[in-house]
Amino acid sequence: MNAASQSLPTEAKFATSLLRAKSTSLEKVGVHASRYGLVLTLLLIGALKFTADEAHGIQPLVASSPLMSWLYRIFSLQAVSNLIGAIEIVVAALIALRPFSAKLSFIGSNGAVITFLLTLSFLFSTPGAFHFSHGFPVLGDAGQFPHQGPRSPGRIDLDCRGSTERKLAVLIIGY
Repeated sequence: MNAASQSLPTEAKFATSLLRAKSTSLEKVGVHASRYGLVLTLLLIGALKFTADEAHGIQPLVASSPLMSWLYRIFSLQAVSNLIGAIEIVVAALIALRPFSAKLSFIGSNGAVITFLLTLSFLFSTPGAFHFSHGFPVLGDAGQFPHQGPRSPGRIDLDCRGSTERKLAVLIIGY
Protein backbone atom coordinates (compact mmCIF):
# COMPACT_ATOMS: atom_id res chain seq x y z
CA MET A 1 0.00 0.00 0.00
CA ASN A 2 2.90 2.32 0.76
CA ALA A 3 4.41 1.77 -2.70
CA ALA A 4 1.07 2.52 -4.40
CA SER A 5 0.69 5.83 -2.60
CA GLN A 6 4.23 6.82 -3.53
CA SER A 7 3.64 6.21 -7.25
CA LEU A 8 0.41 8.25 -7.29
CA PRO A 9 2.11 11.64 -7.22
CA THR A 10 4.43 10.56 -10.05
CA GLU A 11 1.46 9.34 -12.11
CA ALA A 12 -0.46 12.54 -11.37
CA LYS A 13 2.55 14.62 -12.40
CA PHE A 14 2.86 12.62 -15.62
CA ALA A 15 -0.86 13.04 -16.42
CA THR A 16 -0.68 16.77 -15.67
CA SER A 17 2.38 17.25 -17.86
CA LEU A 18 0.77 15.21 -20.65
CA LEU A 19 -2.40 17.34 -20.53
CA ARG A 20 -0.31 20.51 -20.45
CA ALA A 21 1.68 19.37 -23.51
CA LYS A 22 -1.52 18.53 -25.42
CA SER A 23 -3.12 21.88 -24.59
CA THR A 24 0.07 23.72 -25.57
CA SER A 25 0.25 22.00 -28.95
CA LEU A 26 -3.49 22.49 -29.49
CA GLU A 27 -3.09 26.16 -28.61
CA LYS A 28 -0.28 26.47 -31.17
CA VAL A 29 -2.47 24.89 -33.84
CA GLY A 30 -5.27 27.29 -32.94
CA VAL A 31 -2.97 30.31 -33.04
CA HIS A 32 -1.61 29.35 -36.46
CA ALA A 33 -5.05 28.53 -37.89
CA SER A 34 -6.44 31.80 -36.59
CA ARG A 35 -3.48 33.90 -37.76
CA TYR A 36 -3.30 32.47 -41.25
CA GLY A 37 -7.09 32.40 -41.57
CA LEU A 38 -7.00 36.16 -40.96
CA VAL A 39 -4.13 36.52 -43.43
CA LEU A 40 -6.06 34.61 -46.10
CA THR A 41 -9.19 36.68 -45.47
CA LEU A 42 -7.29 39.97 -45.76
CA LEU A 43 -5.52 38.76 -48.91
CA LEU A 44 -8.77 37.78 -50.59
CA ILE A 45 -10.60 40.96 -49.60
CA GLY A 46 -7.58 43.04 -50.63
CA ALA A 47 -7.32 41.31 -54.01
CA LEU A 48 -11.02 41.86 -54.69
CA LYS A 49 -10.51 45.61 -54.26
CA PHE A 50 -8.67 45.60 -57.60
CA THR A 51 -11.86 44.67 -59.45
CA ALA A 52 -14.30 47.23 -60.86
CA ASP A 53 -17.29 45.57 -59.16
CA GLU A 54 -15.69 45.88 -55.73
CA ALA A 55 -14.63 49.48 -56.40
CA HIS A 56 -18.26 50.33 -57.17
CA GLY A 57 -19.48 48.24 -54.24
CA ILE A 58 -17.43 50.08 -51.62
CA GLN A 59 -17.97 53.54 -53.13
CA PRO A 60 -21.13 54.42 -51.12
CA LEU A 61 -19.46 53.28 -47.89
CA VAL A 62 -16.22 55.20 -48.43
CA ALA A 63 -17.97 58.28 -49.84
CA SER A 64 -20.21 58.62 -46.77
CA SER A 65 -17.37 58.08 -44.29
CA PRO A 66 -16.05 61.29 -42.70
CA LEU A 67 -12.73 59.49 -42.19
CA MET A 68 -12.25 58.35 -45.78
CA SER A 69 -14.43 60.42 -48.14
CA TRP A 70 -11.57 62.84 -48.83
CA LEU A 71 -9.84 60.09 -50.83
CA TYR A 72 -12.29 60.59 -53.72
CA ARG A 73 -11.24 64.24 -54.01
CA ILE A 74 -7.67 63.11 -54.71
CA PHE A 75 -8.01 59.73 -56.46
CA SER A 76 -10.38 58.09 -58.91
CA LEU A 77 -12.95 55.50 -57.88
CA GLN A 78 -10.71 52.59 -58.92
CA ALA A 79 -7.56 54.19 -57.46
CA VAL A 80 -9.19 54.49 -54.01
CA SER A 81 -10.26 50.86 -54.16
CA ASN A 82 -6.77 49.82 -55.31
CA LEU A 83 -5.18 51.78 -52.45
CA ILE A 84 -7.42 50.13 -49.88
CA GLY A 85 -6.71 46.72 -51.42
CA ALA A 86 -2.96 47.31 -51.41
CA ILE A 87 -3.08 48.31 -47.75
CA GLU A 88 -5.05 45.16 -46.87
CA ILE A 89 -2.56 42.97 -48.74
CA VAL A 90 0.43 44.64 -47.03
CA VAL A 91 -1.25 44.20 -43.63
CA ALA A 92 -1.85 40.51 -44.39
CA ALA A 93 1.78 40.03 -45.45
CA LEU A 94 3.06 41.70 -42.29
CA ILE A 95 0.89 39.49 -40.07
CA ALA A 96 2.10 36.41 -41.98
CA LEU A 97 5.70 37.32 -41.13
CA ARG A 98 5.17 36.47 -37.42
CA PRO A 99 7.55 33.47 -37.45
CA PHE A 100 10.33 35.75 -38.73
CA SER A 101 9.63 39.10 -37.08
CA ALA A 102 7.35 39.78 -34.14
CA LYS A 103 7.77 43.52 -34.67
CA LEU A 104 6.61 43.45 -38.30
CA SER A 105 3.70 41.22 -37.32
CA PHE A 106 2.84 43.66 -34.55
CA ILE A 107 2.74 46.50 -37.08
CA GLY A 108 0.53 44.39 -39.35
CA SER A 109 -1.76 43.49 -36.46
CA ASN A 110 -2.24 47.15 -35.61
CA GLY A 111 -2.90 47.86 -39.28
CA ALA A 112 -5.60 45.18 -39.20
CA VAL A 113 -7.15 46.72 -36.09
CA ILE A 114 -7.30 50.08 -37.86
CA THR A 115 -8.70 48.45 -41.02
CA PHE A 116 -11.47 46.68 -39.11
CA LEU A 117 -12.31 49.74 -37.02
CA LEU A 118 -12.64 51.82 -40.19
CA THR A 119 -14.85 49.09 -41.66
CA LEU A 120 -16.95 49.08 -38.50
CA SER A 121 -17.30 52.87 -38.69
CA PHE A 122 -19.18 52.44 -42.00
CA LEU A 123 -22.13 51.11 -40.00
CA PHE A 124 -22.47 54.51 -38.36
CA SER A 125 -21.68 56.76 -41.32
CA THR A 126 -23.50 55.02 -44.18
CA PRO A 127 -27.16 55.95 -44.58
CA GLY A 128 -29.32 52.82 -44.49
CA ALA A 129 -26.64 50.65 -42.87
CA PHE A 130 -29.07 49.70 -40.13
CA HIS A 131 -32.54 50.52 -38.96
CA PHE A 132 -34.63 49.70 -35.92
CA SER A 133 -37.23 46.97 -36.05
CA HIS A 134 -39.32 46.41 -32.92
CA GLY A 135 -36.79 48.43 -30.93
CA PHE A 136 -33.75 46.43 -32.07
CA PRO A 137 -31.11 47.47 -34.62
CA VAL A 138 -31.23 45.41 -37.81
CA LEU A 139 -28.69 45.54 -40.63
CA GLY A 140 -30.05 47.16 -43.76
CA ASP A 141 -28.87 46.49 -47.30
CA ALA A 142 -25.96 48.92 -46.93
CA GLY A 143 -24.94 47.32 -43.63
CA GLN A 144 -24.37 43.83 -44.98
CA PHE A 145 -20.85 44.60 -46.24
CA PRO A 146 -19.16 46.12 -43.16
CA HIS A 147 -20.26 43.50 -40.64
CA GLN A 148 -17.18 41.35 -41.38
CA GLY A 149 -14.89 43.60 -39.33
CA PRO A 150 -16.20 43.61 -35.76
CA ARG A 151 -15.24 40.00 -35.06
CA SER A 152 -11.60 40.35 -35.97
CA PRO A 153 -9.83 42.88 -33.68
CA GLY A 154 -9.85 40.53 -30.68
CA ARG A 155 -8.22 37.81 -32.78
CA ILE A 156 -5.40 40.13 -33.74
CA ASP A 157 -4.17 40.08 -30.14
CA LEU A 158 -2.66 36.64 -30.81
CA ASP A 159 -0.10 38.15 -33.18
CA CYS A 160 1.00 40.59 -30.51
CA ARG A 161 1.69 37.87 -27.96
CA GLY A 162 5.39 37.51 -27.31
CA SER A 163 6.35 40.81 -28.86
CA THR A 164 8.07 43.48 -26.82
CA GLU A 165 5.30 45.94 -27.63
CA ARG A 166 2.64 43.89 -25.80
CA LYS A 167 1.66 46.76 -23.50
CA LEU A 168 0.95 49.00 -26.50
CA ALA A 169 -1.14 46.25 -28.06
CA VAL A 170 -3.15 46.00 -24.86
CA LEU A 171 -3.86 49.73 -25.07
CA ILE A 172 -4.84 49.59 -28.74
CA ILE A 173 -6.89 46.41 -28.66
CA GLY A 174 -8.34 46.89 -25.21
CA TYR A 175 -7.39 43.51 -23.70
